[in-house]
Amino acid sequence: MLKRTHTCGELRDDHVGETVILNGWVNSYRDHGTGLIFIDMRDRYGLTQIVFDREDADQSLLDAADTLRNEDCVAIKGTVRVRDGGPNPKLATGTVEVVVVELEVLAKTENPPFLPGEKGSLPSEDRRLRYRYMDLRRPEMQRILTIRHRTSQFARRFFDDRGFLEIETPMLTKSTPEGARDFIVPSRLQPGSFYALPQSPQLFKQILMISGFDRYIQLPRCFRDEDLRADRQPDFTQIDLEMSFVDRDAVLEIMEEFAVGLWKSELGVDIPPVQRMTYKHAMETYGSDRPDLRFGLELVDVSDLAAKTDFKVFTGAIEKDRGCVKVIRVPGGAAKFTRKITDGYTEFVKQFGAGGVPTAKVNDAGELETGIAKFIEPIKSELIERLGLEPGDSVFFGADTRGTVNRALGELRLKIAKDLEMIPEGAWAFCWVIDFPMFEWDEETKRFYALHHPFTAPTPEQTDEFMACDITDVDAVESILSSGYDLVVNGSEIGGGSIRIHRREIQKKVFDLIGMSKEEANAKFSFLLEALSYGAPPHGGIAFGLDRLVMHLSGTESIRDVIAFPKTQTGSDMMCDAPSAVDEKQLAELFIASTWEPEEG
Repeated sequence: MLKRTHTCGELRDDHVGETVILNGWVNSYRDHGTGLIFIDMRDRYGLTQIVFDREDADQSLLDAADTLRNEDCVAIKGTVRVRDGGPNPKLATGTVEVVVVELEVLAKTENPPFLPGEKGSLPSEDRRLRYRYMDLRRPEMQRILTIRHRTSQFARRFFDDRGFLEIETPMLTKSTPEGARDFIVPSRLQPGSFYALPQSPQLFKQILMISGFDRYIQLPRCFRDEDLRADRQPDFTQIDLEMSFVDRDAVLEIMEEFAVGLWKSELGVDIPPVQRMTYKHAMETYGSDRPDLRFGLELVDVSDLAAKTDFKVFTGAIEKDRGCVKVIRVPGGAAKFTRKITDGYTEFVKQFGAGGVPTAKVNDAGELETGIAKFIEPIKSELIERLGLEPGDSVFFGADTRGTVNRALGELRLKIAKDLEMIPEGAWAFCWVIDFPMFEWDEETKRFYALHHPFTAPTPEQTDEFMACDITDVDAVESILSSGYDLVVNGSEIGGGSIRIHRREIQKKVFDLIGMSKEEANAKFSFLLEALSYGAPPHGGIAFGLDRLVMHLSGTESIRDVIAFPKTQTGSDMMCDAPSAVDEKQLAELFIASTWEPEEG
């Protein structure tokens, strides 16, 4: 085989006159009948134009060249010359070409399901995933996976320079379902027992801190058997970190330095110091604990003003437990929102539990009109002053329980910003969200759940208060703030973590509070509780989602684009046809049987 001396993206003017060998794929074939055959040859580094000269080349070489088709895998040997006909500014190699003197066809191709070198519309995603090896030949996919590689390497170098040790944790571990479902793995050697694939290395990295490894990093594969969304996969990768003898500020400082450095390294973007925002402020002002700060449209509480009206939608909401009325002001929206659009917004917010979204507009005279204007006449002046309303503005109201209003208007805020193209292109808005509630009460199940996870510590200021509080006092428990934190960029959480519990008695109380009996806690977490009794240091950490980081850095909106071999939204691998049935003999060896029966018809 002709072994390459250069890549297809490497040759420049200073290579003119050299004899080179290139390996790659036929990207395009052109025979214009001028005595020359032109082929663009492609590898992951770029494209090079190669030329077969009918006047000077051997007939056997020309015969072989005439058989070439797109996606044939070839090796060529030739001489670099200045590109005939002038440079192609679209190619990095556009000033040169290679005149071929030897051709080796390494592998012919069948009729391709699609051509990865072609620009324009792509085949359906199902087809791309079915023929993933062809899809991965696309320069765009190779660009994205190269960014993924560089992101992983940047993380390893950054944290290695700061004393972090890369330590692997088990892939077969104990099932402790406390959130998403585990993927379970039957044990052949211990019949009737099962391993679980890790949802995260959380407990192991805490054990490492107790073991004296004060700075840990790993890029682990994690697994969650949950209903999929556009930005989730059943198996994914984290940049997982933990530190000992730290408080929240110390963790946030180094993790912020990492994120800012990564954006600078990969995109050349300077990110200013990242602001910190409490969970309460994020929810009340943006309706989300991952606020998109690239545009305004903040939520404003006008419950006190709404109470002065006779509008039953407002007064009925305020009378509810934790009821409120909030407003979004849309500058210049009056000229852009038709009745059809605002009716559409009413239907939009219903999917988030709201009954609708009353509206009004400010006319040229500065008066409120249309929609519910007549119902809010008594508070018109105060409303205009509080919101800073100007002629041409639109106003959208939410009236219900605080949670429903925040969620519905928070989602509407995002939709309006997209509809009106208010999000500046190329902008990056980072923030830390801190001071999360430690627990949330679920009315349906009548129990508390840990908002982050049950290993998150209360804030230092409230630790004593937490230990003293009655676990049946819902208001008291909900007032306890945790030492959790999320790093958010452009409305997307890219990392989340916390200061962990390092005192056994606190951990036991958390288990008790979330309804876990002493027997259940010992069955699932006895090793952790025992380890916490042997001088555990204060510790905390974070996990960055590698897939989401790469989504942002590469500019794609699909998580499947940043994973070499992703699953569909139903959890299927269309290339390998997984999951699939297994042989009955395999099941018998594991002492298990399937109870699933296919539907008839």
